[in-house]
Amino acid sequence: MKEFEFRELQTWKAHYPLLNKLISTKELVWLNPNLEKFETGIKKSPLTQDDVRDAEERLKRFAPYIAKVFPETKTMNGIIESPLKRIPSMKQSLEQNYQQPILGELLLKCDSHLPISGSIKARGGIYEVLKHAEGLALQHQLLTIHDDYSILDSDKFRTFFSQYSIAVGSTGNLGLSIGIMSAKLGFNVTVHMSADAKQWKKDLLRNKNVHVIEYESDYSKAVEEGRLQADGDPSCYFVDDENSHDLFLGYAVAASRLKKQLEELEITIDENHPLFVYLPCGVGGGPGGIAFGLKLLYQDHVHCFFAEPTHSPCMLLGLMTGLHDKISVQDIGIDNVTDADGLAVGRPSGFVGKTIEPFLSGNYTVSDEQLYTLLKELIDTEGIHLEPSALAGMIGPIKLSKEGTDYLLKHNLTKKMSKGAHIIWGTGGNMVPEEMMRYYYQKGLNLTQTKKNP
Repeated sequence: MKEFEFRELQTWKAHYPLLNKLISTKELVWLNPNLEKFETGIKKSPLTQDDVRDAEERLKRFAPYIAKVFPETKTMNGIIESPLKRIPSMKQSLEQNYQQPILGELLLKCDSHLPISGSIKARGGIYEVLKHAEGLALQHQLLTIHDDYSILDSDKFRTFFSQYSIAVGSTGNLGLSIGIMSAKLGFNVTVHMSADAKQWKKDLLRNKNVHVIEYESDYSKAVEEGRLQADGDPSCYFVDDENSHDLFLGYAVAASRLKKQLEELEITIDENHPLFVYLPCGVGGGPGGIAFGLKLLYQDHVHCFFAEPTHSPCMLLGLMTGLHDKISVQDIGIDNVTDADGLAVGRPSGFVGKTIEPFLSGNYTVSDEQLYTLLKELIDTEGIHLEPSALAGMIGPIKLSKEGTDYLLKHNLTKKMSKGAHIIWGTGGNMVPEEMMRYYYQKGLNLTQTKKNP
């Protein structure tokens, strides 16, 4: 506890009564008292719409290269994007199981099925690697922004990039996106993986010629070691999940693409047709970037909620106390042990927390048991397979309806809900091995049966 003295805890508990429930690892909903109108909140942001457009244009420049080296992206002309699906059967199941109607449409954004690395991290992680590669190639006059970037798929460029290294600390999915993309370009890449990272993710990376270093500690240690590696090597670039503007902007590009998908589904978003988005949250970059992009587009007509495991509620803790990255869940006695490996983070990104604070509607926690039962239910109702951490958003509409009535009243939303839409951000799962997914399903089935027959 270097930055947070435990003796202060009693003072914090008195000031924030919800802390007691958070510490007990019971599920809860926190509504953000610092939410502002978009036009006032955006003035505080270090990033702008122009920054997001710049990222979007860069991804378009790389599209010919992506289409060439990753054939699975050819149908999308090298644009890495995921489907948006209505999930009516899952909606019906949620309503029945939780005895709570969900007003409005329920949709799933299937980032679980993003090409290349099968998770939301394919957005920010791949974007940051591409931006770094472009910078090096431009600097050495091997490339101009007017070139066809498919020329990067050559021995000349792979040899050039092999002079440089990339490092990242990860619980799993970010490591996959950084590792796969960096290795494909020719970089020497090292992924520092925390104790909760799944073995199959480590094995997959090693099969892609990625150097994987394993730790017995959590995510923060993996990041610390990755940073140390880069500090000691001038040719090494560190992807800093805790502080990266580039990762954040790579995620933010998702918003304009989602807008097109909503229009194709003839779903209107405006003052009378609100949009609610539920985003699983670890250190914060992915959900923060997407929420930021959505707020730029829809302003006060979109309401974004983060979802975290009961044992790893780092972003909620940082936002609630206003301490951001100056406090960790371990500081208040929570163990940061969860099966939702992508969300197993004890200390949030200070950059993301401060950037998203004026825009975030709220945050809630969900137990591992809920994640497994929801995983099983989604397979049964829709035939869609997600990893446990990707189900954190699924309970969001129920939580909002049951415990967010004050929010709905305050923002004049109660009568508009039936005309609104709820999007669950499915963050990963397509690359999970079949035997592992069977294990997840069986665990969900066992928990469901236990509930019915205690």
